[in-house]
Amino acid sequence: MSNPYDPTNPPGAQVPPPSVTDEPLDDLMLADDDDEPARERVSSSVRDIASRIPESLSSIGRDISRTIERAISAKDDYVVAVKVSPDAQERLEQLVQAGVFRSRAEAAAYLIDEGIKSQAPLFERVQQKLTEIERLRAELRGMVNTPQV
Repeated sequence: MSNPYDPTNPPGAQVPPPSVTDEPLDDLMLADDDDEPARERVSSSVRDIASRIPESLSSIGRDISRTIERAISAKDDYVVAVKVSPDAQERLEQLVQAGVFRSRAEAAAYLIDEGIKSQAPLFERVQQKLTEIERLRAELRGMVNTPQV
């Protein structure tokens, strides 16, 4: 577009008016020769978008409020930071995008709980071994605390 301070246009030189081709039109700009129905459609679209802004802001506020409430009420939950593979990260994200869970953390917590349930026999064996280990520790402590004859 021409500029009156452009050194390529000396003072007093005739500067042609900008043409429509000098600057691309964006979605909200209308050329001067557009008809009234086109202007009305754009105006209607802008009004529709503007009318949705308060609802969107309200929705954001509700989401923030719910997040804060969940964080406050989560005192009985435990937070565990874990590293996951890129594939696991992608799967968690898919569950969130599909709307199954509200966050990757919720999806991960669900999958951990389900994994523990599906491995119940393993955890039963682990518990048995832990009980045996505690029994052996108690036996050793008893030997150390007992005077030798």
